[in-house]
Amino acid sequence: MRRFGLTALLLALALLPALAACGGEDGDITVYSGRQEDLVEDLFEQFEDATGIKVDVRYGDSAELAATIAEEGENTPADVFFAQDAGSLGSVAAEGLLAELPAASLGEVDERFQDPEARWVGTSGRVRVVAYNTDELSEEELPDSIWDYADPSWNGRLGLAPTNASFQAMVTAMRLESGDERTREWLEGIAANEPRILENNVQTVEAIAAGEIDAGFVNHYYLYGLLEEEPDAAVANHFLEPGDAGALVNVAGVGILRTTDRPGMAQQLVDYLLGPGQEYFANETDEYPLAAGVGPRTELPPLTDLHGPDVALGALGPELEATLEMIDSAGLTS
Repeated sequence: MRRFGLTALLLALALLPALAACGGEDGDITVYSGRQEDLVEDLFEQFEDATGIKVDVRYGDSAELAATIAEEGENTPADVFFAQDAGSLGSVAAEGLLAELPAASLGEVDERFQDPEARWVGTSGRVRVVAYNTDELSEEELPDSIWDYADPSWNGRLGLAPTNASFQAMVTAMRLESGDERTREWLEGIAANEPRILENNVQTVEAIAAGEIDAGFVNHYYLYGLLEEEPDAAVANHFLEPGDAGALVNVAGVGILRTTDRPGMAQQLVDYLLGPGQEYFANETDEYPLAAGVGPRTELPPLTDLHGPDVALGALGPELEATLEMIDSAGLTS
C-alpha cells in the first residue's frame, strides 16, 4: 500500500477553497451515499467546514442507489456516488455513467482496490467475516469456509441481510470464483436452514448479542460499533481462511458522475476522502485506511495478510443484476 504524501496533502488542503472559486462552480454538490448516515454524516460536515462546499446527501442502500442512477441516466442529479461496495460502483460504471478519475487520485491506492478503467476508487477497506455469540460457540467450532454454513446443523442459527450490498458482493464473488451452480446450491442450502432475515449488518450483530441467533455474515467493523454501545456484548469476529469465497476483502468507494456540472467540487470530495478522510475511517468507523499511512484503530489483522477469492473487485459490478436474481430465486428476499 502506498502512503499519501504529507506535503502533497497539505498543499491540496490549502488550495481547496481557492480551487472551488477559480473553477467558476457554485452551489451544492449532491452525493448519493450508500454509506449509512450515522457512519459518515460527521465526515461530510468536516468536509464542508474544510472547503466551504455544501453537500446535499441522499442516503440509501448502495444497490438501490445504483439502480436509481441507472434509471435516471443522463438526468441524474447526483454529482458523486459514495457506495458501500465495489459491486454497486461497478454496476454504475458499466452503464457508462462514471467519469474517469485523475491519476493522482488513483495513484495513492493499491490497484486491487480501484476500477481497472479508473472510474472509481476505494476509500476504505472491509472484510467479510462470520460474527458469532461467544456464549454459545467457541471459535474452534466455527467452520473456516463459507460453504460449510449451508450444512443442516446450522438450521435456525444464522442471520443475514440479503438486501445488503456487501452480502450481494460476497455472493457475486462466490459465483465468479466457484460458478453459478455451486453458489445457487449454497444459497438454497442457507434458505433451507431458515435463517433470520435482517435489514442490515447492524441488526445482525445486535441479534447475535441478544442470543437470537448464534452467528451471522457481516463486515468486520460492525462488531466494534456494537461494542461501543455494549462493551460486554458476547460477540466476536471469525475470519475465514485466506482465499475462501466468503473472505472477500471489499471496499467502500467513490466515483464522479459523468454528467456533473461541478466536476471540480466533486473531485475535491474525492480528494478529501483519500486524504483527511483516512483518519476518519480508521478512528470512527474501524475500517482499513487505503490511501494514508494510518493503521486501523482496533486490533485487526494487517490488510496485506487478508486475501479473499481470486476475483477482481472491478468484475463484481457487471454481475450484480444476476446475483440479485439468484438471491431472490433462492427465497431469501421473499
